[in-house]
Amino acid sequence: MRSSKLIGLALGASFMLSTAALADDLTIAVAGPITGGESAFGRQMKNGAEMAVDQINASGGVLGQKLALDVEDDACDPKQARSVAEKIANAKIPFVAGHFCSSSSIPASEAYADGGVLQITPASTNPLFTDRKLWNVARVCGRDDQQGQVAARYIIKDFKGKNIAILNDKTTYGKGLADETKKALNKAGVIEKMYESYNKGDKDFNAIVSRLKRDNIELVYVGGYHQEAGLILRQMRDQGLETVLMSGDALADKEYASITGAAGAGTLFTFGPDPRKKPTAAAIVEKFRAKNIDPEGYTLYTYAAIQVWTQAAAKAGTSNPKKVMETIKAGSWDTVIGKLEYDAKGDIKQLDYVIYKWDDKGGYAEVNPKGS
Repeated sequence: MRSSKLIGLALGASFMLSTAALADDLTIAVAGPITGGESAFGRQMKNGAEMAVDQINASGGVLGQKLALDVEDDACDPKQARSVAEKIANAKIPFVAGHFCSSSSIPASEAYADGGVLQITPASTNPLFTDRKLWNVARVCGRDDQQGQVAARYIIKDFKGKNIAILNDKTTYGKGLADETKKALNKAGVIEKMYESYNKGDKDFNAIVSRLKRDNIELVYVGGYHQEAGLILRQMRDQGLETVLMSGDALADKEYASITGAAGAGTLFTFGPDPRKKPTAAAIVEKFRAKNIDPEGYTLYTYAAIQVWTQAAAKAGTSNPKKVMETIKAGSWDTVIGKLEYDAKGDIKQLDYVIYKWDDKGGYAEVNPKGS
């Protein structure tokens, strides 16, 4: 009996210690499209966040605490994103890496601002996210006005005198990116022959493709996500069009190639310099590959967002969101995607979008614009 009591006491003490340790964890969050049409990017974000937390904890954590990760799904739906943001704020979580879609990040940021949560998006590129000058927002990616200028320069150089069409999916991201590209082209005297919208989630693009064929369009710029862009490409090829498709960073996932097959070869898109090839990411890329994970797209950007917050919290000596944000904007941060510094709005000062081209083997590589 005495032995049983001692065992019981020992187990009870062990449970209490375990509970205390869990209570002492510092919870942060990652929020993105874990389900829905953009779940490929939610997977990237989750992979990046989990690896970052694992590595930070292996190095001793932050502020004397281990990190715990809360994963939230917004399905790239603005209302769901707002609900997720309110949940995170109510839980007194000081930091979130998220969201992916600009149409989610923007409404969520308002709830985070009211609830005292610091938000760093790995992927939302719409200028409005930071242009509202909320105290709590930053990003580790670029902006659509910058991305649109790079796309326009390439089109002007490589498709001079060609018939251009611009499409958008009416979303905050897609329309914003298409309009920024259109603005940059028009400023340079290049006027598109066709400008058309479709609905995110559409499957049948034959009417639009027929118009592209009628107008002899040689390049179509698609402001939207990879699923619809892939279907547009396939349906163009089905109608015999060899029109080049160009888009933005939402094509930076192998799921695009799974939609198009070999027909996707030649598709162009803008994205930052491949972080997988940066010396600063080499060791972490190997850790991902050891787990059979390709850290493509926004995987390493999510990792970097958590690095920025962790380093700033350590330097500030607190997880207080406002103090950490003040520290972020005043310092420079070593991340897997390189050294980052911020302006007063929360945009990174270092930016260099480049052009990529998909091949017929389901991969993509950087290309150099002619005359560059």
